[in-house]
Amino acid sequence: MMDNLRAASNNVVLKIILALIILSFILTGVGNYLVGGSGDYAAKVNGQEIGRAQLEQAVQNQRNRLQQQLGDQFSELAGSDGYMQQLRQESLSNLIDVTLLDQYSKKLGITVSDQQIKDAIFATPQFQTDGRFDNAKYLQSIQSMGYSADNFALLMKQQLISQQLEQAYGQSDFVLPVESKAMAELLLQVRDVQTAILDTDALAAKQQVTDAELQAFYDQNKNSFMSPEQVKVSYIEMDAAAMQGKTDVTDADISAYYDQHKSEFGQPERRRYSVIVLKSLADADAVAAELKKGTDFAELAKTKSTDALSAKQGGDLGWMEPETTLPEFKNAKLTTKGQVSGVIKSDSGFFILRLDDVTPEQVKPLAAVRNTITDKLKQEKSLDAYYALQQKVSEAATNDNESLASAEEVAGSKALHTDWFTQNQIPAGINFKPVVQAIFDGGLIGQDGSPGSNSDIITVDGDRAFVVRVDAHKAEGVKPFAEVKDQVTTLVKRQKAQDQARMDGEKLLAALKEGKGDDAMKAAGLSFGASQKVQRSQQPSAFESNVYALPQPQKGQPVYGLTQDNRGNSVLVKLNAVTPGTVPETDTARFNQEMQQTSSNVTFDALLTNLRQEAKIKYGSAAQNQ
Repeated sequence: MMDNLRAASNNVVLKIILALIILSFILTGVGNYLVGGSGDYAAKVNGQEIGRAQLEQAVQNQRNRLQQQLGDQFSELAGSDGYMQQLRQESLSNLIDVTLLDQYSKKLGITVSDQQIKDAIFATPQFQTDGRFDNAKYLQSIQSMGYSADNFALLMKQQLISQQLEQAYGQSDFVLPVESKAMAELLLQVRDVQTAILDTDALAAKQQVTDAELQAFYDQNKNSFMSPEQVKVSYIEMDAAAMQGKTDVTDADISAYYDQHKSEFGQPERRRYSVIVLKSLADADAVAAELKKGTDFAELAKTKSTDALSAKQGGDLGWMEPETTLPEFKNAKLTTKGQVSGVIKSDSGFFILRLDDVTPEQVKPLAAVRNTITDKLKQEKSLDAYYALQQKVSEAATNDNESLASAEEVAGSKALHTDWFTQNQIPAGINFKPVVQAIFDGGLIGQDGSPGSNSDIITVDGDRAFVVRVDAHKAEGVKPFAEVKDQVTTLVKRQKAQDQARMDGEKLLAALKEGKGDDAMKAAGLSFGASQKVQRSQQPSAFESNVYALPQPQKGQPVYGLTQDNRGNSVLVKLNAVTPGTVPETDTARFNQEMQQTSSNVTFDALLTNLRQEAKIKYGSAAQNQ
């Protein structure tokens, strides 16, 4: 396998960037992936189960991330069953990759200690305030991502292992200067061209078409002239948020809630510690003796502690709550400010601990949380009223299925009415997937365009619900020829013009290659325009691709070609010169680094490919969309 990896690393091509793989560990929720399996699993990787719960959490985390990035656009994507199935498959694939990498790292003997994990968390800028670890910010950040402290520590462990794998397979890759120069000359190459355009629009205006040609085009392309299904609907909307402003909350309600939920308004006990970390018991005993003599704890932490991060702060670790306090700290049983522990043994060595301060558990007074309780009770009462209203409206719409009149009376509001619309142009007020499905699945549509039935209650995201009635319906069908004749005429003329432009261009190209181009171009009323420089873009157009497909000019003689622009015009191209690309001296180091990173990415990608090929992967029922 190692030979395959080395062979892959010698190919300089663009591959998946390793950082994306590492990032996927955090985004796909692998915090519990080492947990034992169950009968209902998503996949087995070399006998190790990836459970249903792990996959569901991974999919949900990916959904949350995309929702934050894309906002309303993600709602449209989420409406596609195919897209959501693809997201589910990608999440499972990421979990399998993580499991394979974990298994492989164990085989190589790559391990990460608890101290390394702690150091990595403390050094993360996202968890710091003014350059120091902030425990409150840390908890808030990981909780917003849906992780407990234990699960996030496991995620950090996976990231550190992955970084070690990256170093193991990436540090030996290098790029020769001749390779860098050749790649720069190719990628940054500039081509000097002139163009002459055969205008399709001008040619289309001169085309003649017969009724027989138009009818034949129409008959062959009827699917292009479809009249989509159309409906008119009436609907009643119910919105829990709108009902919240109509809900009253009494002082008695607020007091009762406060008395029953005081634990929700408390601040747990917080403790602040300082630490001195030592490598050996002898070093720890020596520092303990210094402390007994009265030597300053902070000064010893700065000069003796092997934990560089806390040493800079005189050993200060900041405030900690019970759930984030290490077991060794709790077992030290320090109770008073300034109390210093004896020497404590841990997985990472030995340390001496000092309790710097304690903030006792507190409960906020009613006045401080009154507004919060009021808002919560209003929301709860409005939801109760909202669900009660749904039930009444549903019963009214079912009992009087000939109109929405009874439902309007119960809802206390008039139904809204739309004009004609299609499935591709939904009115904003009802543009929700469940509502659209109910309208167009056929169950609410009457016969021959007549009004249909009232819908059941249709709920959508955001505590909103609808009752819908289709007032009128037009089925999908092919538009008659007479209705689209003008459109057909335009299309046929343009098609004939494009064919003529292509044939004229091919004749002119042949003349140019034979050295008779001047007379041919003059006869066609064409000439090459001013010289322009063409450079390859990241997503080259058809014009760029065709320009770069032309052979390089030899002995100062231009090379000619024929292509199309983005408006459908035929374009004659005259390639005059090719200038090899160069990298500015100021960017050379970065260019070489990117090429080396690309080489490393190929190696790591090859590693994953080999691990997958050699693994026994079995997919379970939970891998399917539920």
